[in-house]
Amino acid sequence: MQTPHRFRSKRQLWTYSGLGLETRDSGQYRWVQGQLQRRKKQATVRGLNQDHNHDLKALFKSAATRASVQPGPFQEFYQRSLAKGIKPTMARLTLARKIAAITLTLWKKGENFDPEKLKSQAA
Repeated sequence: MQTPHRFRSKRQLWTYSGLGLETRDSGQYRWVQGQLQRRKKQATVRGLNQDHNHDLKALFKSAATRASVQPGPFQEFYQRSLAKGIKPTMARLTLARKIAAITLTLWKKGENFDPEKLKSQAA
């Protein structure tokens, strides 16, 4: 990763790490009665992006797996996700994204981790 400033947002880090969703849409617009209209159908999600840093993805996913079983604020976050009805695999992905976003924020600001801030953040 070299420097945290190469990522403007957490979504760019997610994509670089292989945690970003890939969508494809080849027919977003169509001609109707001589006018161009956007289709109402949403773009289809094709899964996680394939072009990524494999080591970084393994690191964040293993950190999420470990954090989901070990007592602490991340396990509480994981349990809350499961209680909302989210599938375990998606809850772990969400946790991996959360860990990546926190890593980026802390690295950019040069701060230490505070579990109290985790509770107040939006997922």
